[in-house]
Amino acid sequence: MPINITMPALSPTMEEGNLSKWLVKEGDTVKSGDVIAEIETDKATMEVEAVDEGVVAKLVVPAGTEAVKVNALIAILAADGEDVAAAAAGGTPAPKAEAKAETAPPAQAAEAPKAEAPAPKVEVPIADKPPAASTPAPVADGKRVFSSPLARRLAKEAGLDLSAVSGSGPHGRVVKADVEKAVASGTGKAQPAAAPQAAPSATPAAAKGASDDSVLKLFAEGSYELLPHDGMRKTIASRLTESSQTVPSYFVTMDCEIDALLKLRGEINASAPVKKTEKGEVPAFKLSVNDFIIKAMALALRDVPMANASWTSTARVLHKNADVGVAVSIPDGLITPIIRKAETKTLSAISNEVKDLAKRARDKKLKPEEYQGGTTSVSNLGMFGVSNFTSIVNLPQASIVSIGAGVEKPVVRAGKIEVGTVLTATFAFDHRVIDGALGAELASAFKRYIENPMAMLV
Repeated sequence: MPINITMPALSPTMEEGNLSKWLVKEGDTVKSGDVIAEIETDKATMEVEAVDEGVVAKLVVPAGTEAVKVNALIAILAADGEDVAAAAAGGTPAPKAEAKAETAPPAQAAEAPKAEAPAPKVEVPIADKPPAASTPAPVADGKRVFSSPLARRLAKEAGLDLSAVSGSGPHGRVVKADVEKAVASGTGKAQPAAAPQAAPSATPAAAKGASDDSVLKLFAEGSYELLPHDGMRKTIASRLTESSQTVPSYFVTMDCEIDALLKLRGEINASAPVKKTEKGEVPAFKLSVNDFIIKAMALALRDVPMANASWTSTARVLHKNADVGVAVSIPDGLITPIIRKAETKTLSAISNEVKDLAKRARDKKLKPEEYQGGTTSVSNLGMFGVSNFTSIVNLPQASIVSIGAGVEKPVVRAGKIEVGTVLTATFAFDHRVIDGALGAELASAFKRYIENPMAMLV
């Protein structure tokens, strides 16, 4: 019996992925555990291993295919002793059939038993979405005018009554071109005032912001080019929108003197042992200021355990360890790999781990467990000369600290004004989990470690 290979879910939130490369070809024999393909998710490129043994009878999805749904058929294996040609013809692409049903013509959709059930959400431009037979526009005389969502929106903006517009689409459906023709010719009565029940249907569009067409109309044709959103950009937009709309955030700012930290950092780096590599002898580690910040945040969470928490609808999740995410900029995106149990690790271990995770993040080689979850995050823009900024809490975490540049400022020490190096740390907290006094306590603990860095070594 043919063995179907489907698009795997490589993370709990994965809905689709790009099949970037096949590492086998039709006719190859594979064993369980063999790497057969590379799948690109929103954050990483991961290798897919064969679960069964057999001969590759057919590669259903070509390499380079984007937006392949989870559980969609991607290849067929012929089991031991099975005819390869028969296996290639016998694969049943059930998941792909379901995907096609989402884009069924209006007539088919109307005949489906569950035509009114909500369809799975598909991220495509509004102008490309297939017209849905279950969403006709009502008119005053009780009849329904079948039209595309874009046509209805354009008609509303132009003050047209869709019942006076002739439809050229399937089954007389009014489409965008019909509305534009009516506007150009001046036909179509003025649309009556919207009924109260029309408000709910307008809410989702308002929440999404302006449509693609309305935005592009603001710019001269030929004065721009379109860069389609990849999976990472869509995920960033979705998660940050969710956070900004659901998390009641507040901010706490602390100025921290880092002269002692800079002095200790220099001493530790100067005494680092050397190791032999292909490039010659290099230090076993080289600490950055950010390594101290990660450690200080982890120790502060250890000292203020009630702040090391996440929100759920039924309970607060109190974490036993401080798993600190580190914001890493990658080409046209951002990812936050996590230093697990950072409060237990030495500064040198944190430093080397951050470098390894950052490199693999830029190569899109991180595993989901290396960037999902975490209990807090650190975002540092000091290297760009930014003095201070605020960040959006990265759910399911309840805190994030934003680090500005260390700059020389006048400070008062023992009653005397001296020049000191000061950085500004701005904390964002989820008020559902961390109240103001608790957030201030955590920020104060962080400041103590930054200004007394020797405490991080004991």
